[in-house]
Amino acid sequence: MKVFRLIYKNAFRHKLRTFLTVLGLALAVMAFGLIRTFITAWYSGAEAAAPDRLVTRNAVSIIFTLPISYKEQILKIDGVKDVTYAAWFGGIYVDPKNFFPQYAVDQSNFFTLFPEFILPPEQFEEFKEERKAVIVGRRLADRFGWKIGDPITLIGTIYPGDWDFVIRGVYTGRDVNTDETAFIMRFDYLDEVMRRDSPGRAGQIGWYALKIDDPNRSAEIAKQVDARFKNSLAETLTETEKEFQLSFIQMSSAIILGLRIVSFLIIGVILLVLANTMAMTARERISEHAFMRTLGFRGYHLVGLILGESFFMAILGGLIGTALLAVVGNLVGIALSQFFPGFAPDTVAYLLCIGTALLVGLGASIFPIQRALRIKIVDGLRVVD
Repeated sequence: MKVFRLIYKNAFRHKLRTFLTVLGLALAVMAFGLIRTFITAWYSGAEAAAPDRLVTRNAVSIIFTLPISYKEQILKIDGVKDVTYAAWFGGIYVDPKNFFPQYAVDQSNFFTLFPEFILPPEQFEEFKEERKAVIVGRRLADRFGWKIGDPITLIGTIYPGDWDFVIRGVYTGRDVNTDETAFIMRFDYLDEVMRRDSPGRAGQIGWYALKIDDPNRSAEIAKQVDARFKNSLAETLTETEKEFQLSFIQMSSAIILGLRIVSFLIIGVILLVLANTMAMTARERISEHAFMRTLGFRGYHLVGLILGESFFMAILGGLIGTALLAVVGNLVGIALSQFFPGFAPDTVAYLLCIGTALLVGLGASIFPIQRALRIKIVDGLRVVD
């Protein structure tokens, strides 16, 4: 117990220096944790993808469409239990800054294939009965103060014109990572207007979602689907829902790489902050360490004292930084809820912060330990602070 008390006393000999060091460590640990949480949230959609769902899109690019007639052909493929489809709408609500995802879907079975969108049965029935009905996510409804029965007008960009809708349902997410910001309309309403105003664009959807009977056969079924439409005017690319989600994430791979680099640079900053403090401490205590050795203290005693002091400050900074991460992370999660549902530091982020602090504590003590062990007793006693 006396050793721990000595470590504590040594750590607070220079209170201002220790305070600033611990504060710097805490802020750096918090920043490191926030970046790692952001990266985790970026991948959360892919991680939450259902293993028994495939996505079929145009082989050229997601921006190209597929004929709606493909649905019946896909259903005939062995292993496919059900098929639904959707198209990106891309409208503007009042101001272009009010962005939120908008999908035109097959109203008959979209919510059946995506059970993570929880919708009361009576609202689902109203959605199927009214051509201009829409379903909105809970977070989206809260964002604009919408309620069931409100009329909504969107200004079309991909599909020009003013589009009038009526909110007939509000869905909630089954899982923490389920997106609750979507605006879901009926595809047949969109298709009806296209057949009247732009016949060449009618009967075209964005992608198909396939429910399969066995996730272990996903690769086999995907090949069968793509083979069915090979050499057609609109060839397909079928992949798992996770791969489909990752294809969007890869478009921002440079951003993710940059964030990873910054997170490692932060670790370097933490190490330099604590290493500088420990180096100053070692230089100030050269004569003290030499005197301790004359009293019978062995090398491992000095190693324990220096390492313990370094670990003490690192752990203290890590714990404070982790506490700050819990508070700030949740506040950031609220601010980014419309972009990253379920954004919040998880257990892995907290463990990474504590683990990083421990590694930094170990790394920062190496040079002071070497200096304390290498200097001769006589040379150490000659040093005057």
